[in-house]
Formats: sequence, C-alpha cells, structure tokens
Amino acid sequence: MTAADVGLLLLRATTGLLLACHGAQKLFGLFGGPGLSAAGKGFATLGYHPGEFFAGLAGASELVGGLGLAVGLLTPLAAAVVIGDMINAMVVTSQNGLWQTNGGIEYPLSIAVVALAVAAIGPGRLALDRPFRWRDGGLLSAATALCLGGIGAVIVLALR
Repeated sequence: MTAADVGLLLLRATTGLLLACHGAQKLFGLFGGPGLSAAGKGFATLGYHPGEFFAGLAGASELVGGLGLAVGLLTPLAAAVVIGDMINAMVVTSQNGLWQTNGGIEYPLSIAVVALAVAAIGPGRLALDRPFRWRDGGLLSAATALCLGGIGAVIVLALR
C-alpha cells in the first residue's frame, strides 16, 4: 500500500460520501434535506417537469454514483453517473457564474472534475474494483465516464 492509494481512498470516500448524503437529502430528507416532495418543487422551478421525477433521478444518481465512487466499485460507471448529474447542475446554475456564493457552478464543477480524475487515475488498490482491469484507470476509463455522463446529461436536459 502506498501513500497514493491512501490519498485516492480519502479523495474517493470524502467526495463520494458527501455526494451520496446530498442525494439522501433529496430522496429521504436525511441530514436536514428537503425530501423528495420539496426537492421536486425546487426542480420544477428550475424547469424540470415533472419535478419530483427529476429530483428523484438526481437524488438516486448522487446516492448511487457517490457510493460507487466512495467504495471504488464500477468506477468508470459511477463516475459517469456523477458527471452526468453534475453537468445538469452546471447547466441550470451557469447563469449565476462560477462562485457558489452566487449560486454558481463551483460545487458541481469540482465534483465532476474529481469524478473524472478518479476515472482517469483509477480507484487505487483500496477499492472494490481492485481485481478488475479498470482499477488502474486510463484514458479509456476517463473517456467512457465523460462520454456516458455527457450522453446521460443531454438526454435528461432534452426531456425536461
């Protein structure tokens, strides 16, 4: 085990678990979150109709993608789910600029870049993906995550 393996675990676990909890806020109202009904109303004001469906989709993406990143399971696919969700978040907040203090894209951009970086680097040795070929990442894993995430985002944006 190397310092890089521990560093990747810290990066994956922190980012993934925070995102998973963010999804649980939307879905279940945990951690002081709004729950699905209130999150759905918020999504409807952002132009996602039906709001509750899209809030559920975003919450499930954050929960599943975040947990996948955290434990390093099916990492390129987990990263794709996270990237797709964050692209949607960036699209609806882009008019607010970069900084989160103004409601901008700072947070979703950071999360998407971490997910893409983990797909590129690989989840490391301290991951459930350790026996699989994509454990070492690479351009194919990163391109897969980015392309699938982008396609998913385009589909959701087209349906809203």
